[in-house]
Amino acid sequence: MSTQKKLMTDWRWWICSLLFVATTVNYLDRQVLSLTYEEFIKPEFHWSDANYGTITSFFSIFYAIACLFAGKFVDWMGTKKGYLIAIGVWSTGAVMHAACGWASAHIGGFDSVAAMRAVEAGSNAALAVATTSVYLFLLCRGILALGEAGNFPAAIKVTAEYFPKKDRAFATSIFNAGASVGALAAPLCIPPLAKALGWEWAFIIIGGLGFIWMFFWQFMYDKPEKSKHVNEAELEYIHQDDAEEAAEKAALAQEKSIPFTQAFKYRQTWSFIVGKFLTDGVWWFFLFWAPSYFSNQFNAPATSFKGQALIFTLYLIVTVVSIFGGYLPKLFVEKKGMHPYSGRMLAMLIFAFFPLCALFAQPLGVHFNSPWWPAVLIGLAAAGHQAWSANIFSTVGDMFPKGAIATITGIGAMAGGVGSMIIQKVAGNLFTYAENAGSAFHFLGFEGKPAGYFIVFCFCGIAYLLAWTIMRILVPKYKPVEL
Repeated sequence: MSTQKKLMTDWRWWICSLLFVATTVNYLDRQVLSLTYEEFIKPEFHWSDANYGTITSFFSIFYAIACLFAGKFVDWMGTKKGYLIAIGVWSTGAVMHAACGWASAHIGGFDSVAAMRAVEAGSNAALAVATTSVYLFLLCRGILALGEAGNFPAAIKVTAEYFPKKDRAFATSIFNAGASVGALAAPLCIPPLAKALGWEWAFIIIGGLGFIWMFFWQFMYDKPEKSKHVNEAELEYIHQDDAEEAAEKAALAQEKSIPFTQAFKYRQTWSFIVGKFLTDGVWWFFLFWAPSYFSNQFNAPATSFKGQALIFTLYLIVTVVSIFGGYLPKLFVEKKGMHPYSGRMLAMLIFAFFPLCALFAQPLGVHFNSPWWPAVLIGLAAAGHQAWSANIFSTVGDMFPKGAIATITGIGAMAGGVGSMIIQKVAGNLFTYAENAGSAFHFLGFEGKPAGYFIVFCFCGIAYLLAWTIMRILVPKYKPVEL
């Protein structure tokens, strides 16, 4: 065995590094808009927050719908072609955003983008520009969402191809770390690019990273048994579980699947739906609106050092704290002897208290006149979401047989997308209304737009405890579904 280890190639880890880079680019691409919206996009296209809310809500629901079909598409096309098409589509969509200014000016009959930007705010011409540009951005965001939905199904499939069971969790954690790295890198690179070269180049350069990745994928990836970089020892190591997995597949084939319509008759299904519907939108709200919030409320635009440091700090807290999300239920099960489902629900209850921090973000930020309080508190709230999310998916496996897991997971993901669509749309309209109403709009001591933010933060704070309570009412104790 020692001789085999000496002679074994390590190509599987090079492939894993490609998955990590792709996931990093995935998160970078989706954040370019949020980090350029307040200072560049909003004034150029005469947008209101309601316009931005429309775009972010559309991305949320379209991404959720695309996720339902992305896995089957990758299976149909094969890993190599499927991943190439996915990142090619989303990179094209990302780069296309850069043309929205030129296209809006051309459609509106303006001589230049500068002339379009100079029209009087609130005029019919400004309204026409906003309407045209929103539709163009919706098209680009739709293409971006369609491609990005393929990233995780493809990456998980590659992990199963290149790693034995004992290494898959570790390999998955490595490539999934790309999401955190992308979230951390975004505020450090996107606003400076937009400020130095123009917002269009931020989309082009960040979107172009995907095309560079495609070059390396084309020449580096092949199935392990066909790859010239994988020797016999590594291939034997990769396929060490083949016999066991064949037996599992045979057993799975005997299991009953669940028709889509029949899934809704189980309380366990509705428990998962509620958990996803009420909480997924909170994460997307923080992801899409945090840069705008810091810019509006604390004069810390994303292009400033302070604005970049705030967003970086927020996601650093998310990255560090959420690491413990998968460890806590394991502690309850292994050390306390609890049933896995009971341990998971107790862990989720603990994580449901983290988002309560969002209730204090606005009051403490205003009281101390410092955005660092909101940055830290929103970071803790978002970390609670990530830990919650890691566990709520596992409740499906706790309650449903394997043959039904994919169906129930897809239903839950769709419910999360709908919930996210609603919160993005409501938030955008609320912020526009509150800003226009000024002091006439107030909520618990706040007026105007700050009152609007506080309302949404209040919902984000209580959403998880509300979701957990309803889930517990629907499924008060562990009761697996029998098909």
